[in-house]
Amino acid sequence: MRHNSFARTSGPSIHNDHASSVPPFPRRQMLVLAICRICEPIAFMGIFPYVYFMIEDFHVTEDASRISFYAGMVTSAFTFAEFSTGLLWGRLSDRIGRKPVLLTGLVGTALSVLVFGFAPNLTVALIARAIGGLLNGNMGVLQSTVAELVTVKEHQPRAYTIMPVVWCLGSIIGPMIGGALARPCVSYPSLFTPGTIWDRYPYLLPNLFSALIVLVGVVNGFLFLEETHSQKKMERDRGLELGNWVLSKFTGFRKCTEPRDEKSKLTDRDDEMQPLIDHDEPLPTYRTNENTPVSSPRLRTASVSTIPQDTLDLRSHVGVGFTRTFTRPVVLNIISFGIVAFHTMTFDQLLPVFLATAPPKDRMEPSLPLKFVDGFNLDSKTVGIILSIQGAYQLLINMFLVPRVLSRFGALRSFRFIVVAYFLLYLVTPYLVLLPPAYRMVGLAVVLAWKCTFASIVYPSNAILTADSAPSHLALGTINGVAASTASLCRAFGPTISGILYTVGLQTGYSGLAWWSSALVAIGGAVVGLRISDPANRSPPQDKVIINPRDCDVEIAEPNQAADHGDDRVTDPRP
Repeated sequence: MRHNSFARTSGPSIHNDHASSVPPFPRRQMLVLAICRICEPIAFMGIFPYVYFMIEDFHVTEDASRISFYAGMVTSAFTFAEFSTGLLWGRLSDRIGRKPVLLTGLVGTALSVLVFGFAPNLTVALIARAIGGLLNGNMGVLQSTVAELVTVKEHQPRAYTIMPVVWCLGSIIGPMIGGALARPCVSYPSLFTPGTIWDRYPYLLPNLFSALIVLVGVVNGFLFLEETHSQKKMERDRGLELGNWVLSKFTGFRKCTEPRDEKSKLTDRDDEMQPLIDHDEPLPTYRTNENTPVSSPRLRTASVSTIPQDTLDLRSHVGVGFTRTFTRPVVLNIISFGIVAFHTMTFDQLLPVFLATAPPKDRMEPSLPLKFVDGFNLDSKTVGIILSIQGAYQLLINMFLVPRVLSRFGALRSFRFIVVAYFLLYLVTPYLVLLPPAYRMVGLAVVLAWKCTFASIVYPSNAILTADSAPSHLALGTINGVAASTASLCRAFGPTISGILYTVGLQTGYSGLAWWSSALVAIGGAVVGLRISDPANRSPPQDKVIINPRDCDVEIAEPNQAADHGDDRVTDPRP
């Protein structure tokens, strides 16, 4: 049997085999994860084209300059609520696994968009958005899942750009559907007659579409998503079994439908675990016990079921201490993530309002370079098309440009360059309204390409740096939960503050006030970003992560080999 032959394999033999091989990229699971992920940007971005007009229909203010403030409140309600529960969901995913938390987040998103579509006033709209944030901790949990699926640095640039690509797809579909389906009685009077439910709830149709897409994501995740948590993945998954049964009815998928019980999880491909035993060039920062065979998160695939595990002197997993988890590199990456989230979310929220803003009735005489007020005065359909084109461009560069940039320059250099140059984007954007009408769209295209390129590089770079700085995979859920909460808080304050500043700017004649404030925040982010060090060069942390014996699917070394390795197979007590 294969597991017996592996148990007799010596360390040098495994090392030689690995020298010419890299574990395969987890295509199937990344595809399943991507389908789950795409639901959220469709639901989240879908409101942007019509939120300005939704606030108008609520009649909460007669002052058009204050609409941006209330639009910011609607956007911030989700992120404030997400902040309050982000750490909870992250820690919960460390306890019960990633899959149940991800599915709960999707269900919360579906509930949120349905309530939002039926919202008759601002209060209900805010509650609906808050429901989505409270029940959704997927941002951090997804990062943990990707980090556990991809543990070889050769795959990192590709893996960490897949979720941004998926977000881009959602940001194409969401605004397009939101702009096209909002107020159907106005846009398509021959199909949707006045006096029907579509007239009473003019924003229900795009939200019904979003809810349907999210339902597809829930079913996909329940049936086909595998658990990645180092302990919970060994437990039985009835949803996965049902999914395999469904696939077994299709001839082309029968080879993928073997039962994923505990025994089968221990008898997967040898080539997936060999690089994790001896790697000529170990992953950056994973120099504690994550690089030892015992605690590697991918060793569930080792085919060594005949090992007498009662000979291993291990205790139950007791976790990683707080101070050992949140090291200086981890904290700096989280702070940087929050700052980037603040000003990029500010841009995403300000842009549709900026494009929909009408020129003031009583024009003020501009006093350049700072004092001027104007707007694009575009309708919801046009705004939706522009946002969809932006998403299409971002999709292309994530597929073809970002992986090459990260592979060529590395995550750290790419991140530092972007955060240093980001402030220039916010300095330039408000001046688009001063261009001649014939050149405004050209200027807008340049700014959007600039913004999309920067955002597409900075987020994967930060995700790689954070994962590589984590002292243990067993703490990834907590680390990414804190990062998600921090980003959510910043994303909540960003639209609210920028909405207030944009309103003040329109009233005082400085329509660039909100944009220039974001430039100051971006400069602060550059200061923090430059303090982040290369994870590959940091000293190995001193923590000793003790794992559950069920995860120790490795061979027992001969006495002379054990002497060479010391006790690092259990706790890696290196100075």
